Amino acid sequence: MTLLHGFPTSSYDWAAVVPQLVAAGHRVTTADFLGFGESDKPYPHPYSVLEQADLIEAVWALDGRETTALVAHDYGVSVAQEILARNPLRVTSMTWLNGGIFPDLHHPTPEQTLLHGPSGPEVARQMTEEAFTASVSRLTGRPLSGELLHDMWLVVLSRDGLRVLPALLRYMDERREHTARWTGALRTYDGGQQFVWGPADPVSGAHVIPRIREAVPHAELTVLSGPPAVGHFPQVEAPEVVGPLLTEWLADSL
Repeated sequence: MTLLHGFPTSSYDWAAVVPQLVAAGHRVTTADFLGFGESDKPYPHPYSVLEQADLIEAVWALDGRETTALVAHDYGVSVAQEILARNPLRVTSMTWLNGGIFPDLHHPTPEQTLLHGPSGPEVARQMTEEAFTASVSRLTGRPLSGELLHDMWLVVLSRDGLRVLPALLRYMDERREHTARWTGALRTYDGGQQFVWGPADPVSGAHVIPRIREAVPHAELTVLSGPPAVGHFPQVEAPEVVGPLLTEWLADSL
């Protein structure tokens, strides 16, 4: 299976889930998208979801994978939608975690809006760890430890990462540009689909659930309502729940 991460973090978001998948006998592939985590962060560069999909397909080619189960969160859901639109037969099953699968329902954070605007480079230069951790904490339903938040901040800083944040947010424009194609891929995909959703997410939370039920009525939907309810990062906030959901889903999908 392949795990796709979100903005502005990295594949480290899956760190507590991967051992559970491996212990269940699954072969797991994950990577930091270009511009994220420990990957190269060219600057200036026109970061694009389409390019990220190209790179994931290149990883599969190197890994000898013709098909895979795909699990996507946040930014990664747009990459997954592009992959489905290109060739849905490569994806044996699809799991979605909180993300902007329907662009009209995506509520960007104030920080994202500023970073995406004309003052984005200056906002990025002035970002501090305190501001970053406060922003992430507002998205979660279950509090993350200070150590974990610090690690997430270090991931963002890696390789002069603050400099590229405004360019990475181009994905919000691409979502609007490719709405019909990407939501169409979601609606018409013939494979099994599972949604693992944190309702306490102000960006892509409870307000998205009715659209999921309407658009993909036969999908498996698990709402992590707690208590306490999970927010934007299900795999980070509740790995002890997400891990078994993924392993059981894969076992049932075989």
